[in-house]
Amino acid sequence: MSSSKPIRAGVAGLGVMGTSHATAIIDGKVAGMELTAVADASAERLGAFPGVPGFADANEMLASGAIDAVIIATPHFSHTTLGIAALEAGLHVLVEKPISAHKEDCEKLLAAHARTKGLVFAAMFNQRTDPRYRKLKELLNDGSLGPVYRINWTITDWFRTESYYRSGAWRATWAGEGGGVLLNQCPHNLDLWQWLFGMPDAIYARCQLGRFHPIEVEDSVTAIFEYSSGVQGTFITSTGDAPGTNRLEVSADRGRVVIEGNAPEILFTRNEIPAAQFRQESLSRFGKPAVWNVQIPVPKSGGQHLEIMQNFAEAILEGKDLIAPGVEGIHSVELANAMLLSSFHETTVRLPIDSSVFTAELQSRIAESAARKNVPANGNQPPAPAR
Repeated sequence: MSSSKPIRAGVAGLGVMGTSHATAIIDGKVAGMELTAVADASAERLGAFPGVPGFADANEMLASGAIDAVIIATPHFSHTTLGIAALEAGLHVLVEKPISAHKEDCEKLLAAHARTKGLVFAAMFNQRTDPRYRKLKELLNDGSLGPVYRINWTITDWFRTESYYRSGAWRATWAGEGGGVLLNQCPHNLDLWQWLFGMPDAIYARCQLGRFHPIEVEDSVTAIFEYSSGVQGTFITSTGDAPGTNRLEVSADRGRVVIEGNAPEILFTRNEIPAAQFRQESLSRFGKPAVWNVQIPVPKSGGQHLEIMQNFAEAILEGKDLIAPGVEGIHSVELANAMLLSSFHETTVRLPIDSSVFTAELQSRIAESAARKNVPANGNQPPAPAR
């Protein structure tokens, strides 16, 4: 580190992820960062960090002068309000996924960051550190795959029990999360999709609300992504399938790439002759290009959350480029919002979407929700979108 003075970090929200992040800092796993404050409405959770100043209200922590940076790990809607408050207080911000519950709130958060000078704004998209996805991005960028024809991603290994959904009143509600599997489990996958392949031009989706669980939001989704280049993709996800699947398959001119489950390699079935060339030149009516079956080994795992936090610290202290800039977090949220809009109206939705249209739809569902009364209305869990 270029500075001997550590970053004074605070963590807002001490659920599973916030507690993990705070513990990592205390344990010295993030060089150049020390934990100087935590915030949570639960006195019991605050008590898990003796010796660290605790605040029942995250806004009080932001205004305390005790921190230089904050990691926001509260329920979704407060990512916007707390993120804006932190930036306006002159604090660096690392926000858990999704950066906001809907696109219009993302726009407000990004506008707040644009008004600041020199503040680092990062998102916790730790899957960008996975060596397999990094290698796939390299193959896409350097032309090794040639033009992409088709993308299929099935992510049905997000299995959740009813006990999981009962573990928090804010879970699986329009008011608490702004959606279901798309807003809670899939932001990482949606971020990777846009990071690897760019944003589609249109989406058609069918989102099933409460198909597998007694919840009001989506727990099963099938979507088609369309690009003006002609590329089409399918995105399928669920929290009700067991055993589930996590398989990303990319069909391209030079072959097919598969990343599946936790396999520590990329499978590349490589055409000896590019498909387009073979289609044009072959005299065989039923011939196919000969292939090589290539296993591309990669390290078993990347640095995940710790690498994102370390990168955040180094961006503050040394000016390093962010792995996951916060401003890019709007894209995964827009994909989720677009899929829900498409399903609500049973039509193809073109991107970019009008963020106010989704906000109105979401607020209507919040107003009609039977679960709304169960969502705590406190500083860490606002019951409605930020105004």
